[in-house]
Order: sequence, then structure tokens, then C-alpha cells
Amino acid sequence: MISQEFKKLELPDAPGVYFFIDKDKNILYIGRATSLNDRVSSYFRNDLIKTRGQHMVGMVTLANAIEHIQTDSVLEAIILEANEIKKHLPYFNTQGKDDKSYNFAIITNEEFPRVVVVRSRVLGKLNEVELGYKIKYQFGPYPQGNLLKDALKIVRKIFPFRDEKAKLKHQESFYKSIGLSPNTDSPEAKKEYQKTIRNLVLFFEGKKGKLIKTLEKEMNAYAKIQEFEKAKQTRNTIYALNHIQDVSLIKNEANEYIEGFRIESYDIAHMSGKDTVGVMTVIINGEVQKSQYKKFKISKDANDDTAGLKEILTRRFNHPEWKFPDLIVIDGGMGQINAAKEIVKDIPIISVVKNDAHKPDHFLGDSNLIEKNKKEILLANSEAHRFAIAYHKKVRARNFLKGLNKR
Repeated sequence: MISQEFKKLELPDAPGVYFFIDKDKNILYIGRATSLNDRVSSYFRNDLIKTRGQHMVGMVTLANAIEHIQTDSVLEAIILEANEIKKHLPYFNTQGKDDKSYNFAIITNEEFPRVVVVRSRVLGKLNEVELGYKIKYQFGPYPQGNLLKDALKIVRKIFPFRDEKAKLKHQESFYKSIGLSPNTDSPEAKKEYQKTIRNLVLFFEGKKGKLIKTLEKEMNAYAKIQEFEKAKQTRNTIYALNHIQDVSLIKNEANEYIEGFRIESYDIAHMSGKDTVGVMTVIINGEVQKSQYKKFKISKDANDDTAGLKEILTRRFNHPEWKFPDLIVIDGGMGQINAAKEIVKDIPIISVVKNDAHKPDHFLGDSNLIEKNKKEILLANSEAHRFAIAYHKKVRARNFLKGLNKR
């Protein structure tokens, strides 16, 4: 598809979900946007390969048409995107991914259910006994955990729910006091909360129209029997649904797509080849972005940092939905740089070479980039080392305890 064809579409400057479709009517890719026009136009810019990678260039080349569904808010676009990806499993949303980094919103099967955010890797590993709850409803996949958590904060203001920490009495009491957790003590508490769960399910299923009609019937029923306070509360809920305030999501989305100079740093940690882990840290415009850090459990324990580096780079670049870096920082010498270049072809790589005291000694790579970004390179490298050591210690301690339990 070419940019001239895109210009004929006249997409709205409004939130929604877009679909890239091939000549055989297959859905290639599904995405969401704060502004459909701005977001889709970004696929036709000259820097697409840099910002989204070869993966997305191939997708746009195959596309024959673009369709869209406009939503009333970014929050609804996030919900709709997840439902549509689950329904259609588009090739370019799922290629090269095992979905282990995706997130799901879970509603537990309890007397007073909780809403919990769980990574798919956890769902795949643990049974309901190990999780500590039975699952009644499951919604997702949501590619970005932070965005899902921000979305749930907005949803909770409309439909107060119990969260994963609700079993901590002080936590539950606090959220009740500010109106974000339901009353569980009154005689009608269970019945009223069941309605809240019903409303949450309809919302997560993307059935806002049906939800509002259901609430309107309830409001009228309350008014008919002169329960005016409940009628007023229901009216307020309808208003909130029709006027969702999702400024935080708009800001989050803007940060996701309009970023400055992005540095990603990678490091490996192990003890004599055991409990090997890898990490990725992110610096944008000199600022640490801890919410975008990633952890990688290396598939094979081995005293081979080069192999570990190649593995985490391969896995990282199988995620085109993560914004690509402008610069990559690694530890080691030319062996590590050459290994990294086998995986990453179009992004500059800088290596920080350490002395015997494991302190930065000198750099390898583009001297102009090093001179311009020396402070940020050192920060990124230091963060990667710190994060890798912390993760390694956690994994090592967990494996040690497992060993003790087997004795």
C-alpha cells in the first residue's frame, strides 16, 4: 500500500482501532490509536524501519486496505484492540511471539471477586492452587502491562472493585474509604457487587452499548420504587461511561509513539554459568524508564555471555510492538559487538569495556555517538549491570529454596 492511497482514507482524528488487510481480505495487523489519522499515517513515513522495524515494513507492503472502528475514548480502544486480537490472531501481531509477555485481566471466582493483572507466562506455569484463586473470567491479551494498569485505575472509578491486595485488611479499608472498593458488610453487599462484576464483564467484552441500556433499565426501576439515591448513583455511572476521562492513557500513548533518543542496554548475570539471566534497560533523553525494563531467563545455563547476549537480542527483536532503540549499549569487546551485529543490522551498537575492577575503561563503536552520548551510555550500562545482578540474585535464591524443598 502506498501513501497516496492512505491519504484517500480520511481517517478521523479520534481514538479507535485500525486493521491492515491484504488483498485476500485477511487481517494482517490490528492496532489502537489516540488519533486514528495520526497513528496510521506514521506507517507511511520514511523512518518506519527505524521506529517499527523491517517486520512492519513488510506488513505495510502486503496491505491492500485499512479499516477502522472509532471509539469514544482511548480506554475503549485498548479494550477493543485486545478483543479483536484475541478474535482474529493476526499474523503480524503474533509472528515470532509466544505471548509470554502479554498481560491479562482476571476476575476471580470468589464470593467477592477480585480483579487481578497477570502475565501470560504466570498463567501458563501456575495452577489455580498456586495462584491462590480460581479464575472466572479472563480478558486479554494486552501487550502493555502499564497501560492496562492505568486503564484499570479509570475503570475502578466507575465500577469500584476489589483488587489482588484486597485480602490485606488495611489495604481493603483504605480503598473502601476513598470509594474504590465496594462495601462488603451490608446485607445486600453480595448482590450489589455481583451487578458490578456483571458490568465489568460487559465493559471488558467491549459491550458498552448493552451495558448502558442495562444501567438505564436499572435506573428507571429504582426511580419507579422511589429508591432515588440508587437511581442517582446509577445515573452518575452512565454519565461516567459516556464521559470517560482518560488523559493518563492519552499521555501514555503519546509517550509510547513520540519519544526522543532511546538507548537500550543489555547485560548478562550468572554464577559460574548457573542461574543465567539477561536484562534490558531503557534510557530516553537521559532519563531512566524503569517501566520499560525487561527480564530474560536464559534458556540454557552456560558460562557464555556472548551466547546469552545473542539470545536476549533475538528475543527482544521478536517484539516489534516495543519501540526500537536509536542506540544499543552492551558490555564486552569486539566479540560481543560482532555477536550483537549478527542479530541487529540497522541500529548502532556501543560496547563498554571494563577493567579488572569491572569499572568502565573505554568504549568501542562510533566515536561521534560515544562523544555525544557518553553520560547516557554510562548510565544505561550501569543500570543494566545493577538490574541484572538484582534479577540474578532473585533467581538464584528461588532456585536454592526449590533445592532445599526437594531434600
